[in-house]
Amino acid sequence: MGRVVVDVMPKPEILDPQGKAVAAALSRLGFDQFASVRQGKRFELEVEGEVTQEALDAARAAGEQVLSNPVIEDVVAVYADETAVTA
Repeated sequence: MGRVVVDVMPKPEILDPQGKAVAAALSRLGFDQFASVRQGKRFELEVEGEVTQEALDAARAAGEQVLSNPVIEDVVAVYADETAVTA
């Protein structure tokens, strides 16, 4: 089994209240080195066999059409998870 990861993030111009809340919490807990936080989504898609370019292309299409809201989110990365255990 192979695994494809699709990362989705809010577009830069979209406010991210969850990211702001996390940033404030980090600061309160002493993690002052972080200037800001943006929170996104990660999807892990398993495929039969090895991850091929065709699977990556299909995952990107799924990310753009189904997994994200294209009005407010961007698919920022699609890649094979090399740490996935193959059966």
